[in-house]
Formats: sequence, structure tokens, C-alpha cells
Amino acid sequence: MSDILTQLQESMDLLCTMFIAGLYYVERHHDLSPFGPGDKIPDLKADQPREVDALDPQAFRDGQAEIARDLIVQAQRIEYLVSELPGLQNSERDQLRIIRGLEEEIAVLEAQRLEAVRERDEVFGQLDALLRSMHRPN
Repeated sequence: MSDILTQLQESMDLLCTMFIAGLYYVERHHDLSPFGPGDKIPDLKADQPREVDALDPQAFRDGQAEIARDLIVQAQRIEYLVSELPGLQNSERDQLRIIRGLEEEIAVLEAQRLEAVRERDEVFGQLDALLRSMHRPN
């Protein structure tokens, strides 16, 4: 499973894609009704492709409602992921204290690692000396 920041980024990307898909749906399937009394809808020629594939009003509203629900669910997922980010409940001073504690822990673990590497090299040296001292029977 990926970390929270990766999930948050993927969720934000998905939300943007959903917004674009929603705009495309509205642009592609709206009814061709004028906004004001001076607006005119141009007549299409027989060989001209239709720019709008109008749906019946109920199907169009249902589609809009589904898109809105999906957007809300995705936004709630993003809010949840943001709430799960570490440090939101801690002040800056607390976070710095936690970081210093982690740095000290890393220093101790690094010293242990270096000691283990030294021991490994020592054992390898002893093993090498032992192998070199062995002779093949005649």
C-alpha cells in the first residue's frame, strides 16, 4: 500500500479528471436552449457534425446528479486523507522535538550498524586467515 501523500496526490489527480469529465458531460449533452431572449441557436447543415448530443432532461439531470455524488465522495476521501497526515495535531515545537528524537534514534542505530560491519569484517578476516592456513593433504 502506498503512503498517504501518494494516495492524496492520486486522489487529487482523480478529482481533477472527474471535474474535466463532468464539464465534458455538461458541454456534450446539454439541451440547446438559449440563455436569453437575444440568443440564437444556429441551424446545422446536413453534412455538419453535431456538436451536442442532447439528452432528455431527466436523463441529463440524473447524469449530473451522479457526477455530483462522485465528486462529493472523492472530495470526502481527500478530506479523510488530509486528516490522516501526521503532525496535524502537533504544534511546530512538538514536531521538532519528535524529529530530534528520531535523529537521535537514527544515530544510535547507525552506530550499531557500523559496529556490526566492523565485527563482520573482523570475522571475515579470521575466516580468510583460517582458510589460508589450511593445507591440502598429499
